[in-house]
Amino acid sequence: MGSPTDIEAGAYSAPPSKKEEESWRMALMLAYQSLGVVYGDLSTSPLYVYKNTFAEDIQHSETNEEIYGVLSFVFWTLTLVPLLKYVFIVLRADDNGEGGTFALYSLLCRHARVGFLPNVQLADEDISAYKKSDGGVDRPAAGAPEADGGGAHTAAARVRRVLEKHQVLQRVLLVLALIGACMVIGDGVLTPAISVFSAVSGLELSMSKEQHKYVEVPVACLILVGLFALQHYGTHRVGFLFAPIVITWLLCISMIGIYNIFHWNPHVYQALSPYYMYKFLKKTQRGGWMSLGGILLCITGSEAMFADLGHFSQLSIKIAFTFVVYPSLILAYMGQAAYLSKHHVIESHYRIGFYVSVPEQIRWPVLAIAILAAVVGSQAIITGTFSIIKQCSALGCFPRVKIVHTSSKVHGQIYIPEINWILMALCLAVTIGFRDTKRLGNASGLAVITVMLVTTCLMSLVIVLCWHKSIFWAVCFVAFFGTIEALYFSASLIKFLEGAWVPIVLSFIFMIVMYVWHYGTIKKYEFDVQNKVSINWLLSLGPSLGIVRVRGIGLIHTELVSGIPAIFSHFVTNLPAFHQVLVFLCIKSVPVPYVRPEERFLVGRIGPKEYRLYRCIVRYGYHDVHKDDLEFEKDLVCSVAEFIRSGASEPNGGALEEPDKDEERMAVIGAGIRLCEEDDNSDREDGAPGPSNAREIHSPIIVPRKKVRFVLPESPQMNVGVREELQELMEAREAGMAFILGHSYVRAKSGSGFLRRLVIDYGYDFLRRNSRGPSYAVSIPHASTLEVGMVYHV
Repeated sequence: MGSPTDIEAGAYSAPPSKKEEESWRMALMLAYQSLGVVYGDLSTSPLYVYKNTFAEDIQHSETNEEIYGVLSFVFWTLTLVPLLKYVFIVLRADDNGEGGTFALYSLLCRHARVGFLPNVQLADEDISAYKKSDGGVDRPAAGAPEADGGGAHTAAARVRRVLEKHQVLQRVLLVLALIGACMVIGDGVLTPAISVFSAVSGLELSMSKEQHKYVEVPVACLILVGLFALQHYGTHRVGFLFAPIVITWLLCISMIGIYNIFHWNPHVYQALSPYYMYKFLKKTQRGGWMSLGGILLCITGSEAMFADLGHFSQLSIKIAFTFVVYPSLILAYMGQAAYLSKHHVIESHYRIGFYVSVPEQIRWPVLAIAILAAVVGSQAIITGTFSIIKQCSALGCFPRVKIVHTSSKVHGQIYIPEINWILMALCLAVTIGFRDTKRLGNASGLAVITVMLVTTCLMSLVIVLCWHKSIFWAVCFVAFFGTIEALYFSASLIKFLEGAWVPIVLSFIFMIVMYVWHYGTIKKYEFDVQNKVSINWLLSLGPSLGIVRVRGIGLIHTELVSGIPAIFSHFVTNLPAFHQVLVFLCIKSVPVPYVRPEERFLVGRIGPKEYRLYRCIVRYGYHDVHKDDLEFEKDLVCSVAEFIRSGASEPNGGALEEPDKDEERMAVIGAGIRLCEEDDNSDREDGAPGPSNAREIHSPIIVPRKKVRFVLPESPQMNVGVREELQELMEAREAGMAFILGHSYVRAKSGSGFLRRLVIDYGYDFLRRNSRGPSYAVSIPHASTLEVGMVYHV
């Protein structure tokens, strides 16, 4: 599935040929942008691969077996991992156009009941994005009996049953997804540091080592600060700004590579044979295996192709990599190898890097382009970090943060201020602390390969559960790519004390934050469920709820999708009056990237009609844009009005007998009634004709400045009771809306163990106090908000 831009840019009224032309034009435009956002990191890897590989584990000898072996490893690694694994296989496992570790996890959550989102409903499986066909194969709903579809369906059913039966396996899957997300964040710290530092290290060829070490770090830090300061402009602007730089850089390294091949060693192409990998390992043995940690850096940034998928489209990313990035990188590495094969006497190991193979006449211009390209290279992983954190937050695994949507057209393009500045601070700390590409490379390599291993593990389950392939193909996928990545992982892990500890420490910190937030959220929801109020208690109060009902709409925020929250009884017993219309509002995330507007609202009734109590569940995908408060209010009121008008509650009208029946009474409410506000001095009479094919109901209230009216679609004569209920809703909307938010203090139960008290009383409480409130409540005027404090003992 393509980017949202594909839909918005296409003209539905155009003839097929025109549509196809526009589709290709859009794909090429996105491919151009992707060069500046996705491939900057991957394209700058020639700056440091050979330098890190030959840092200390192996020596460059006159037989050239080492350099040929390294070139062979680089070629086959680039071919098998980014090209074969990502471009041809993993990119197909998109979640409605979104990619990344959590996109794979959300796919698995939908195909088997392995997710830990607390307020899941069966109605969520009716969302169109939820039922998307994956890999061209229609899937049954999770938990539904399998149709007779051969061995592949049987295998999927067996795997699903095993996962759903064992909660330990479900937790392993969650932890695996969190590890992948944490390593992406860790890579977001390390990649900008190594990319910029390696580019600036070109200064070493124009000054002595004693001098350049005092210039290198300040220049690198200055560039990094400028890079992170640019992020608030958004991916769209940054992509157009950076793409020409990456294209220039790729053209530059390609031309230098071709020049070096023909000028120094035209026969270097022979090293592409896998036989040279065998000769390399046979000669170097343990040193060669340890040097794989440097060779691994040639694929840094490959995961960004999948993580940034939501910003572009499959086709655009494939075009850019296959026809531009891949051939340019191969030529660059071959050119460097050709030069080094004829220059065996290297004065110092730090001079074996990229710049030594650049002709001296153009070295300064290439240095300038390399620094610019390194800045772009950092952009890819920063963008991917923003995307993965938003997914984690939406799926209840990360504290709520401010998310700024930088494009009105492509909703996947976001900026997170807090995370941006945290990344910048950590990046500067790592750069100043290490001041060495070797240790930065060790750290970055471990982060990159760990994310790839996580992707491989999750993909094996996607192949069986989502694509309905046999277990044989999943085992082959894991065995082939897992073996390659495990080899690189072991070579990176052995460098633990030489820099590889950094991503592990960073990931551990972020892992604790994510797991504590997730654990606290689940426990808080369980408390709400266990303490919800009996429906019989509500019915015993009568239509007035035992208090005075005043004009207006009261929105009571709750995490519950059924039943009455304890906060409501707290209000009823402590306040002398309540609003004439009450709406229990639940805003929740579902494991899909986007929910269509007509499927967003689930509306139901609590108790008999005269109580005027409604439940509204608002469903957002993990990449959906949350509307501002004014638009949200209008949509909410219109959905309740449409629920009343359509008579969705009629079959079960009357008192509610059991709390569990509440969910069964919910109805998906799409577009129908529209809400309009106009100045009260309008001359329109109540009976005046409205818009074509629509009728209007006006509020008789004249005092307020704004008059509310519902614009109704043409329908048969309206029931008197329905008209009265709509009239009352309209008067309540005109009187104003109050938001009632629970301010919870979560505490561990008495008698809880030390670890539980530490997690709940300190960890979760600290994160809750320092995270943002519900997104819809951020811009609500304080005069319209009521907060009540409650203590949760979980």
